[in-house]
Amino acid sequence: MKSYLKQYIDGAWVESEGGTVYQVIDPSTEQPCTEITLGTAADVDKAVAAARSAFESWSQTSVQERLDVLGRIMTEYKARMPDLAKAMSQEMGAPMALASMAQAPTGLAHFSATAKALAAFEFSEVIGKATVVHEPLGVVAMITPWNWPLNQICAKVAPALAAGDTMILKPSEEAPSCAVILAEIMDAAGVPAGVFNLVNGDGPGVGAALCSHRDVDMVSFTGSTRAGIAVALAAAPTVKRVHQELGGKAANLVLEGSDLAAVLPPTVAGVLANSGQSCIAPTRLLVHASQVAEATAIVKSMMEQTTVGDPAEMGQHIGPVVNKAQFDKIQGLIQSAIDEGATLVTGGVGRPDGRNAGFYIQPTLFTDVRPDMRIAQEETFGPVATITSYQDQDEGIRIANATEYGLSATISGDPTAAAKVAPRLRAGLVTINSWSPDIGAPFGGYKQSGNGRENGRYGLTDFMEVKTITGLPGDVREASRRKPGPDPATLRHPDESQDPEPIGRRA
Repeated sequence: MKSYLKQYIDGAWVESEGGTVYQVIDPSTEQPCTEITLGTAADVDKAVAAARSAFESWSQTSVQERLDVLGRIMTEYKARMPDLAKAMSQEMGAPMALASMAQAPTGLAHFSATAKALAAFEFSEVIGKATVVHEPLGVVAMITPWNWPLNQICAKVAPALAAGDTMILKPSEEAPSCAVILAEIMDAAGVPAGVFNLVNGDGPGVGAALCSHRDVDMVSFTGSTRAGIAVALAAAPTVKRVHQELGGKAANLVLEGSDLAAVLPPTVAGVLANSGQSCIAPTRLLVHASQVAEATAIVKSMMEQTTVGDPAEMGQHIGPVVNKAQFDKIQGLIQSAIDEGATLVTGGVGRPDGRNAGFYIQPTLFTDVRPDMRIAQEETFGPVATITSYQDQDEGIRIANATEYGLSATISGDPTAAAKVAPRLRAGLVTINSWSPDIGAPFGGYKQSGNGRENGRYGLTDFMEVKTITGLPGDVREASRRKPGPDPATLRHPDESQDPEPIGRRA
């Protein structure tokens, strides 16, 4: 069993002050695989003080200095990719192929995309007689989930570093090892002491202490809507910025007359990838009544051809879900659909045949699902798809929008026809005949799926403050007008020759 019992604070691995040991469970065996120390408010105080002290100098670094640091991080990250993939496979159940080809590479891709955005970023502009500038925001607390752990971490750490912020990371206690390895990467890359700090812990302990801390300027949180509400309430008395990516319940609106054999496989794949543990998984298939039988046959075949297996092995199978709590939740939602009158096509409650241990879920499909059923409204986070019929396009769009979430939506069908539908879907991401986002484009949700955006230029902007300056001498203002930021041609870019392409996503 791996032991990571220290916290990374102010550039050193230090003992927790009053923390308790926590065992991480391997979801494929239900046995402990890692132990960490759940930190305390005292650990948080030390980490915040270190970040506050480091902000004074880090916030004044040049764009080139930050690019150089990002480049060194990328170099160290590439060397640790096998370790990162193995850690995620063991702790949250991602099969090694997925962990090696998608989970670990997405973190590296965020650093690459952020470096490109930083080199091109315009830090100032002239508006009338004023000069508007973007400046580092301050100390950022980051609270991240277990389902795409490095993706979520790096989507926050990379832009915060690029923006000139300092930070304290609290990863999920269900999948902490990749965050520990990232701290080792930061240390090896020479990130100055106090700029990046890691405090392992749980939500009620470390998470709550970070959210309420008066010296934290921003909380960036990814997780459930329920937990996001608690984060916002804890942060409210100090009026800090709260940046959130929360739950989702993505629709897959299948346009009438579509070639289902062509358009369904690439979108339904998002229900199965990562064992369904993606917040943009397009689990709600909305199919015109005339094509329900054909769609059911295609999706049923996909589900039944999907094998469930050991995450430590290479292959195209799916693994278990992360823990017993998630397993029980998914089982409860499957049973609720049966109880509410949906038709079970394949899969169902219980483990797959031959699995007597581990948190494995049968790939499951329901038809005759009404929009008001629990399984059509609540985030399932497992390999479970539902089919709901609609009579005309307006009804399909209404059903697609009829949840409290608005993180993403998928359209399957002719792209020209889909282009007319996309503006009517109330979601921050709309994908056509696919389910993954572009890692350089803004990502975030409408409604109860959160606020703020991550990725690329938008991620940088959300980790900065905006200042208006009036009364500048005319020559200074005109210089800002002519050259709003560093000349990208003069900047040294990190080596991107080995950057992977992310093939999946998200929490």
